[in-house]
Amino acid sequence: MGKSLEELAKLVDGTISGDPSVRLVGAADILDAGEGDVVFAETPRLLAEAQRSLASAIIVYQDAPNSGKPIIRVGNPRLAFARVLEVFSNEKRREPGIHPTCLIGEGSTIGENPSIGFNAYIGRNTAIGKNVCIYPLAFIDDNVVLGDDCVIYPFVSILDKSVIGNRVTIHSSSVVGSDGFGYTKAGSAHYKIPQIGSVVIGDDVEIGANATIDRARTGKTEIGSGSKIDNLVQIAHNVTIGENSIICAQVGIAGSSQIGANCTLAGQAGVKDHIKVGSNSVVCAQSGIIGDVDNGSILSGYPARPHKEQMRLHAAQQRLPHLLHVIRDLERRVKELEEQSK
Repeated sequence: MGKSLEELAKLVDGTISGDPSVRLVGAADILDAGEGDVVFAETPRLLAEAQRSLASAIIVYQDAPNSGKPIIRVGNPRLAFARVLEVFSNEKRREPGIHPTCLIGEGSTIGENPSIGFNAYIGRNTAIGKNVCIYPLAFIDDNVVLGDDCVIYPFVSILDKSVIGNRVTIHSSSVVGSDGFGYTKAGSAHYKIPQIGSVVIGDDVEIGANATIDRARTGKTEIGSGSKIDNLVQIAHNVTIGENSIICAQVGIAGSSQIGANCTLAGQAGVKDHIKVGSNSVVCAQSGIIGDVDNGSILSGYPARPHKEQMRLHAAQQRLPHLLHVIRDLERRVKELEEQSK
């Protein structure tokens, strides 16, 4: 049956221009949209593209002009579209209850309304909150705390003493609480330092697939509430990440580093051990952080430096072939003058 334009406008607190009774059955990108779809446009260029598309309605910015299609004006089109996507999402139906093949260790407790799948393992003395969804073949070790409304996908491993907050999502094959990478030299050999700490993850955290978060040597590795961690991220022992930070794919954060709140570490950025990255900072893709970073910094390059400085250096590098040509020409002229003066 879909939703009317009026129903969607109420959902996103928007104002309508056009027919409020238009029925919408899906949400799509502009290039993929068909009849019955709603799209969003946050710039004039995208609005022009949306008007030419097959979409039946458009979510637009507040001062957007009227369109040949019905529109919903909102303050943040991207956020509004995210809420609309929730309406049309085909979320996988949870299987209620605990599958008979699930193994639950002695002393563990399960909150109300669980969905625990085939061959999931829950160790001893582990506390599982209410409304959790644990997919088949997940492994949850002894002495773990898993909060309410969490979603744990297949092949996730949550190891001993890890503490997971409420509304946390962990995607397939990620590992929380594996040993930190700690060794010391014993002559010519590497002597393993026992890793006896824990991992503590706050509320509303999402962890992508194949991410690894190591337990602390002592104390805790901590991920602040609201932070989002992409696929293929490595977070080492005793790292602290503040609230609402974004850690993108293939980032590596070495041991005992501290990442502040509201930071963004873009893809393949690396952070040296025992480094402090101040809150509200942005580390651009493939940057290498080897020293402390002040609050509100924007860094790029390797070694990372202020982004504007890095761009000036990059611009200068692009001129090097021309400058080499100029220098060679000057050398030739100097040599000619020297020969003339003999």
